[in-house]
Amino acid sequence: MSTVPEPIPLPVTAVTCLEDRAHVERTAVLDLEAGVQRLRLGPVSALAVDRTLHAELTAEHAATVLDVRIVRSWTPRGPVPSAEDDSALRHRVHALEEEQRDLERQRERLLARLGLLARLAADLLREIGEGAGSGETERARWDRELDRVDEERDTYGERLRAVEARLAALAAELGETRRALLLSEEEPAELVGHVELTVETAAAGPVGLRLGHLTPCALWRPSYRAVLDGDALTLETDAVVWQRTGEDWSDVRLTLSTARSALAGDPPRLGEDVLTLKDRSAAERRTVDVELREEEIGALGPAPVLGLPGVDDGGEARVLNSPVPVSVPGDGRAHRVPVSVFTAAASSEYACSPELSPLVTQVVRCDNRSGHALLAGPVDLVRGSGFSGRGTLDFTAPGAAVELAFGSCDDHGVVRETEEARDTAGIMQRTVVTRTVRLHLSQFSAPGERGDRVVVLRERIPVSEVSAVEVRLRKDACSPAPGAVDAEGIARWDVPLPPGGRRTVTLVYEVSASSKVAGL
Repeated sequence: MSTVPEPIPLPVTAVTCLEDRAHVERTAVLDLEAGVQRLRLGPVSALAVDRTLHAELTAEHAATVLDVRIVRSWTPRGPVPSAEDDSALRHRVHALEEEQRDLERQRERLLARLGLLARLAADLLREIGEGAGSGETERARWDRELDRVDEERDTYGERLRAVEARLAALAAELGETRRALLLSEEEPAELVGHVELTVETAAAGPVGLRLGHLTPCALWRPSYRAVLDGDALTLETDAVVWQRTGEDWSDVRLTLSTARSALAGDPPRLGEDVLTLKDRSAAERRTVDVELREEEIGALGPAPVLGLPGVDDGGEARVLNSPVPVSVPGDGRAHRVPVSVFTAAASSEYACSPELSPLVTQVVRCDNRSGHALLAGPVDLVRGSGFSGRGTLDFTAPGAAVELAFGSCDDHGVVRETEEARDTAGIMQRTVVTRTVRLHLSQFSAPGERGDRVVVLRERIPVSEVSAVEVRLRKDACSPAPGAVDAEGIARWDVPLPPGGRRTVTLVYEVSASSKVAGL
């Protein structure tokens, strides 16, 4: 068996980026001899997962992979290079560090000298006090000594202030130089991996090699940019990719997948669900307990977690492809990769749900014409005035409606008032609860503004799930009556509002229950 000592380059040509890892594919053309041969390929990332390593050969003649493995070598950091081999930045850092050490020693000497002068001044003042108390008068000598001590203290204090100022400036310059050195020069990796490949070929000649493996420290998340221009909405889909696998991805075919290979493929175990029957008491037969509860419509996808959220793909693995080869450096920073872009006609409305928020929001809707599902993620909102903020795009299937909120309108105000009246009526002594909701809508317009603005108001009406409780909308008492009420009890009004105008919308509904209902 022959062995090739020199490593053969094995570049990354295709990457499938998953939610928390990546599948890396490498290709190369090998010029092999007939027989069994051992090759050394690389270097490759030392983070490659050994058990996922797979190699395939393509050739016109018989070629077989006998063994493939990753061999890692650790290279300890060598000594500091000599001054002649250093770069200009390293020379500058060395000079600044030397100057910093000299100034620190000088500051220590100045502090010691000032401390000695302080003790000398204290001794001199004590001598003056003792001499004056005993009747000695050496005023000329005392004045001369005090003046000399004060002069030296001022001189050395000024030197200390200059040294400290130079040290502060030096620390700032040294920090900037070190950051520039960190960005411009990289230390060689201590742990390096190579692929050892043992092959057997029937004849000499070129053979194509394709090698793939999984690697951690790589992930991606969807991101969007929506530009509203009149009645047209342009939505750009990007993938934000992070990777710190120890090597750069240069001009690779990038595939983005939401598959979660770390999850187990076994079905969940079924547990026993025991049901028991119990006779109701006479009091329980006479009453029906009801309660008012909030119900949130559930959605598919991963449960929210703290930190970086997962990819919400609607419960089905999705695959997106970059249209052009991309390059992603292995620096661990976020890099945006364009995926798709489309422009579609959009409809806009000014909507408000006063029960949830007193703000009037511009909502834009259009059809998803990207050709793929839009995964849930952040979206940058841009309109005529420029960047207007960031929002969230929910999962949207191909062809479905995309709904984006472009921020609130500060020139609108909404005030919500509620009243409730309780009464007992009828022979059966039914309890009737009448609720009145008043919505006061106003617009503050600039002088000279023309045209009405239609604001869509939505208010919720309770929906009964038991026959003993009835909910009735009193259209005769509503002003005006809602234009529509859907199956979930959402009443809607399209309120035209003139510039500087005010409107009041009144909603009245009744909740009636029989006497055996408790908890209303």
